[in-house]
Amino acid sequence: MPEMPEVETIRRNLTDKVEERTITRVDINLARLIKWPTAAEFQAMLTDRKIAKLGRRGKYLLFYLDNQYVLIVHLRMTGRLYYVTPGTAYDKFTHIVFRLDNGDALLYADTRTLGTLYLMPQSELWRIAGLASMGPEPLSEEFTLEYFGDMLGKRQATIKSILLNQKLIGGLGNIYVDEALAIAGIDPERRASTLNATEVKYLYQAVNQVIADGIAHGGTTFRDYRDGRGQSGSHQHHLQVYGRTNQPCQRCGAIIARKEVAGRGTHYCPNCQK
Repeated sequence: MPEMPEVETIRRNLTDKVEERTITRVDINLARLIKWPTAAEFQAMLTDRKIAKLGRRGKYLLFYLDNQYVLIVHLRMTGRLYYVTPGTAYDKFTHIVFRLDNGDALLYADTRTLGTLYLMPQSELWRIAGLASMGPEPLSEEFTLEYFGDMLGKRQATIKSILLNQKLIGGLGNIYVDEALAIAGIDPERRASTLNATEVKYLYQAVNQVIADGIAHGGTTFRDYRDGRGQSGSHQHHLQVYGRTNQPCQRCGAIIARKEVAGRGTHYCPNCQK
C-alpha cells in the first residue's frame, strides 16, 4: 500500500495543482529518504525549478522538471504526498516539504519511513531497477489479452505470484490481486499455465476492472493511505474478499478465508475459488 489506483488518484489530484508551479524551496527533515543525489544536492537542484508535467509509472510518481530532470517519488508502504495551503498544520511524520511559488506546499509524510525519492536526468531513469524492468500496466495499450494469455501460459508458478510480479504486470499489489482472483473465481494457488482460455479472459477482464474501480473510488484506505488532498479513499467499502476474513462471501455466502500464498496474506472464497 498504496498500489497503482492510489498512486494514480494522487497524480490526478495533484496535476492541476503543481504543473507549471515553481519549487522555491525544499525543507528536508529526514535526509535518508533521498536516495539520489545527496540531500544538499537534492535541495539545490530543485530550487527554482518548474514542474512541467506530473506523470506516473506503476507505483512511481514522476515530476518532470523544466530542465529535463525528473523527481521520482515511491511511496512504498506508508508514504503520503499531498498538497496544502498556508496555515495547514504538519504532523510529526512530515519529512520533506516542497514550497511552491504561490505560497502553497507539497508535503511528503511517511510513518514507517520506507519511501524513496530520487532526482536524476530523464535519460537516466533506467538506473532505478523497478522502473526499468516494469511490465505493462492494466488499462494500458500494451496490456493486451494476447500478452496476458501468452505470459501466463509459459509459467508454472502460482497465479497469485505471477500477478504480483512487477516485471510481468506493473502496478498490481496484494489488495487488487486478491480482488481480481475473486471476481474471476480462480484459486490463488492455481498454477498459471493451467488456466484455460476462458479463465484467462475472465481474469484479464477482472484485473482491468479492479484497477478501474479502485481509481473511481479514490483508492483504498485501511490506515495510512491519503490522496493528494490528504483525504481517505472509499474503495475499502467495495471489496469482495480482501480484509473480509471470516465474513460471508457476497456472492455465495461461504465464509471468506485467509492463507499465505507467495509470501503474502491472501483472502479468498473457498467455494467460489475452488
